[in-house]
Amino acid sequence: MDPKDAMAKRRPRSTHSKRAGKRWSARVTRESNALTLERGVFTKPSPRKIAASLKRSADRSRRRKANSFRSAMSMLTFFINRGGKGLSRRRRQELEKAKDELRRLYGKS
Repeated sequence: MDPKDAMAKRRPRSTHSKRAGKRWSARVTRESNALTLERGVFTKPSPRKIAASLKRSADRSRRRKANSFRSAMSMLTFFINRGGKGLSRRRRQELEKAKDELRRLYGKS
């Protein structure tokens, strides 16, 4: 049998590990016990509004493990990382500006 034919008959590699990763991050976003986020927080039009909403959520939360600044920053970073290549350059820049705004709101700049 020709090696090329053998390769053609071989089952394609499973993408299970990639899908499982996506499912995991989606589940974390949905069911995270860290913060109760305002609906649509990451779709707000300005970095200032995103940061203010995250700050409100973190300050109100009684379930967080770290201080409110770290919890809010972690949630924002998680969202940016989860977006990956799917985020446009402009949107990624706005979210990075939201990090700077969050630091300013907490007096960490």
